[in-house]
Amino acid sequence: MSIPPPPGPHQPDPAQGPQGPSPAPDPYRPPPQGQQPYGPPPQGQQPYGPQPYGPTPPGQQPYGQQPYGQQPYGQQPYGQPYGVPYQTWGQGYSPYARPSSVNGLAIASLVFGVLCCFPAVGLVLGVIALVQIKKKGQSGKGLAIAGSILSSLGLALWVVALATGGLSEAWDGFKEGATEGAAFSVVKGQCFDAPGESLDGLTYDVDAVPCAGEHEGEVFGEFEMSGSAFPGDAAVSDAADERCYPLQDAYVMDTWSLPDDVDVYYFGPTRQSWRLGDREVTCIFGNTDETGTLTGSLRVDATTLDDDQLTFLMALNAVDETFWEEPEEQPEDDLRGYRDWSQDMHDSLDDEIRHLRAHTWSGAPAKPVQALLKDMEKARGEWAKAAASDDVDTFYTHYDAGYAYVDGPTTITARKALGLASDPPYDDEDTGGTGDGAGSDHLDV
Repeated sequence: MSIPPPPGPHQPDPAQGPQGPSPAPDPYRPPPQGQQPYGPPPQGQQPYGPQPYGPTPPGQQPYGQQPYGQQPYGQQPYGQPYGVPYQTWGQGYSPYARPSSVNGLAIASLVFGVLCCFPAVGLVLGVIALVQIKKKGQSGKGLAIAGSILSSLGLALWVVALATGGLSEAWDGFKEGATEGAAFSVVKGQCFDAPGESLDGLTYDVDAVPCAGEHEGEVFGEFEMSGSAFPGDAAVSDAADERCYPLQDAYVMDTWSLPDDVDVYYFGPTRQSWRLGDREVTCIFGNTDETGTLTGSLRVDATTLDDDQLTFLMALNAVDETFWEEPEEQPEDDLRGYRDWSQDMHDSLDDEIRHLRAHTWSGAPAKPVQALLKDMEKARGEWAKAAASDDVDTFYTHYDAGYAYVDGPTTITARKALGLASDPPYDDEDTGGTGDGAGSDHLDV
């Protein structure tokens, strides 16, 4: 025998009899007294509508409140928690839209396009930036397009400038402005007037003029310096002093023809022109007087001399070079040095005598040159004896005799016959020696 379960709060009493299925509710008819609309509420929850007054039974919540941790709406499947009222976002996304980053290559493309210094680089960066922007979703598309357009225009201008030579003219103008006050290139044998009051100081330009008339300077040589860093003004001056004077002797082989009021100047590179590749030092003649000028060319070399003149000057100049190597100390302090130098004088005279005798002399210079050769042979013997001297007094005797022929009467006569300058380049106060009243620059004793 089965015992029916006790009646629940919403289950009819068995004593009332079985009940059939509930008829469909009529929306226009109120529910029967004592029943809830549309069926009972779920078990364990309070029905909607007014609640009885009085204290809340134990274990139940007051009206209008829900147990902590439960949601008032929406029943979830059995065993699942109640749903969250707002949708959550997956990892790496945000519920708010963040601004995208600007592509760096787009910015660089615009910079190169504005500067126009490297238009090809700006164009390449712009194209790469557009590809990256599309792939990564970055911003900066307008910058990349603007940079590409400006770079294309700049590249076109460069091509036009190269094709028309405008870029070369612009570069030449830049160098001219950068090297203002710096050294410049002039040609050997050129005569000119400088824009300044003198040849001292900075000169950035010259006016070429004929050498036959008056002029302020004449170029007689040039040479190139080396090095990557500018050596300084003092080093340029020292190089000019060392290398310009040998060039002078090659340009003016007849040293007697050089006027007393002529001095050596030079044009050299400055720190600014050195950075542009200027390494040239130009050696020039100028007047010792700042307001003075030169007249006529001073050039006396193979381009202006005949064969007899050239042979004669080459021989005498070679001997003069040895003369200039005389020791600086006195014979009393350096007799050995003077004896070695005397031997060099003997050897130099021997070589030049053979060269002069090997040349065929004809016409007016023949006899004067033969007379000079005899004096040179005598001097050669004296220098041999000076080189063999054992004491200072003996050395002085042969030293003076060896200088006797230098720039003496036979030299002057031969020069006149050859059409060369015949006035010795020194005053009578500078003369010395013992032979025939001939002048010389030798040691006074």
